[in-house]
Amino acid sequence: MIFDRSLDILLVHCQGESGNVLIGGAPEIPGATVLDKMNHLNSVDSSLRLFVTREPRAQVVHTTNLLLEPTRPGADAAFIVLQPDMAHPMSGSNCICVVTALLETGRVPMVEPETLVRLDTAAGLITARARCENGRCLSVSLDNVPAFVWQLDQVIETPKWGAITGDIAFGGVFYAQIDVDQIGLRIVPEAARALAEAGTEIKALLADQVQVRHPEIPSLDDIAYVMFRDYQPDGSVLTCTTLKPGRVDRSPCGTGSSANLAILHARGQIQTGDVRISRSIIGGIFTAEMLGETTVGGRPAVLPRITGQGYVFGRQQLRLDEADPFAHGFAMSDTWGPQVGEL
Repeated sequence: MIFDRSLDILLVHCQGESGNVLIGGAPEIPGATVLDKMNHLNSVDSSLRLFVTREPRAQVVHTTNLLLEPTRPGADAAFIVLQPDMAHPMSGSNCICVVTALLETGRVPMVEPETLVRLDTAAGLITARARCENGRCLSVSLDNVPAFVWQLDQVIETPKWGAITGDIAFGGVFYAQIDVDQIGLRIVPEAARALAEAGTEIKALLADQVQVRHPEIPSLDDIAYVMFRDYQPDGSVLTCTTLKPGRVDRSPCGTGSSANLAILHARGQIQTGDVRISRSIIGGIFTAEMLGETTVGGRPAVLPRITGQGYVFGRQQLRLDEADPFAHGFAMSDTWGPQVGEL
């Protein structure tokens, strides 16, 4: 078998959430900044994203992070989150996967007991502190971009559940965060299919009811995810982020946890130095700490730190073949969900 052209992919997960890292073979992506490159992937040429995120090479749960040379001074690397629906600017679990891959492959030299890694993303510069021992990355703490509230208690009209409310906030991408009891479900593994369908249905409704725009990055102007939440008596939050076309995040969701810190701060429930635990639908844990306060475009914002762990579990080589009839991939509703036709 001839592999004249191929993609080299490191298989990584963070608390069960796939965050594979494309470490070699990718074409040059046009653009002066990572944001420009992401916009090119979304609006000009989506072929690379489709190749690595859809069948027959991937399933709905797969994310591939495109590793790039940084465009910001002082950054060690850059990445873009490639998912089946589009390329996204930031993801906490995927960022943890990228840092783990960079260190455990030696692309960024590992320094024990802690290595500092600066990552260029379309959402801004991320500073990661990785705890390292015996050549392994044991945990990663991300100093995320500032998180802020767009609207608290936003009313969302739905045909199925009537008028429900959610908080709209930015934590690297925009979220609608909704108390799960409003849709009559619980955040448990056996409800994953129903949660995924509810989240994608609500996301479609939000497009006509809520307009968002990052005050400093105008092209970030859509609500990327609906996150269901269930606040616990001990102060932790049980999370379930839903992703188009119809699945749930296996991790506690780093950008969602960042947005949650902004919401809690806006409600006067946390202050600088406070730590909250985020738990996923399968029991994974992130810690979310509020490091301080700032502003974004005149809006009050918080500085979040998200800590979790990633695991490198394999390696994959994908052959690039011009004769492949499914070079752009495909997705079917039997496993991808009822809204697959909207991809």
